[in-house]
Amino acid sequence: MGKIFYIMGKSASGKDSIYQQLLQKSDLGLQKIILYTTRPIRDEEKQGREYFFVDEERYRKFKEEGRLIEWRSYETVHGVWTYFTADDGQIDLGKNNFLAIGTLESYEKMKDYFGQGRICPIYVEVEDGE
Repeated sequence: MGKIFYIMGKSASGKDSIYQQLLQKSDLGLQKIILYTTRPIRDEEKQGREYFFVDEERYRKFKEEGRLIEWRSYETVHGVWTYFTADDGQIDLGKNNFLAIGTLESYEKMKDYFGQGRICPIYVEVEDGE
């Protein structure tokens, strides 16, 4: 049975660098979980690589269908942007191990959804200013 290795930590703790390095180690066989967002795509981004970029309607549809695993919304100068993980078939714990990155709150929701035995927390902590 597969597991989800879930990296968390404060902003600027290095979790993104650790995440990228672990994904590059093909011998670990870790699959990336691609999150969804309602924010606009940026010039350097590609649909399905960094995120699945969707509109509010698609987000509401996932919600109505009970397929949201975890979500968080942020008020920005451009409006509300939502980031979320959906039960869209990409996470098959019968076949693969996965690597994800997020907040403590998103980890708790993932743990509730998949079960404590299926998710392995990795908390990155560094001294302030390091």
